Amino acid sequence: MAGSRMRQAHGNETRELIVATAERLFAEQGVAVVSNRQVSEAAGQANNFAVGYHFGTKADLVLAIVRRHAPSIEQRRAAMLAATKGSSDLRDWVACLVRPQTEHLASLGSPSWYARFIAQVMTDPAFRRIVTAESAESASLQGIIEEVKRLMPVLPEEVRAERSDMGRLLIVHTCAERERALHEGTPTPRATWEDAAVGLVDALVGLWRAPFTPTK
Repeated sequence: MAGSRMRQAHGNETRELIVATAERLFAEQGVAVVSNRQVSEAAGQANNFAVGYHFGTKADLVLAIVRRHAPSIEQRRAAMLAATKGSSDLRDWVACLVRPQTEHLASLGSPSWYARFIAQVMTDPAFRRIVTAESAESASLQGIIEEVKRLMPVLPEEVRAERSDMGRLLIVHTCAERERALHEGTPTPRATWEDAAVGLVDALVGLWRAPFTPTK
């Protein structure tokens, strides 16, 4: 019995080490170019097939990294959703999209790799679908998105879809650039993650409220 618990604990430690190592490598080099074998070697595993043994495919490993961070983000998001309920201010609801991410990233300290990992994942159609599908399971996120849609200006559907894509890219890559700068010790436009969130919310509200030019 004790031996079984020890093996389980060792297995959990190994999986956590592999996930942390993969997150860093994927963030620094890209998901497509890093093999499961490279992750295993960087994690100090004698068995080069450790990733496959513990997780399965690379897609499964990507999902494990996302799920490692999801509870913290979801807890913050659900709390903000509850606190913002009833607001008719678009800015409040856009903040609910931004701040759970930036607050989580701030909690990781520096160096961290999650923002850059997400930026890398979102450039790959197959992995992006995995992350998007996982996010769709969040009831709090869907609730916030519905409130944003309710309060945003009336826009043609194609403009709405375009700005949704722009907004997602703005959040993902602004956070990734800040994380990179903090890691490298280079200047950042904002002093703190909290300040960065304010700038992001300003930009996103401006994006949604910007005029559009009808096309023929």
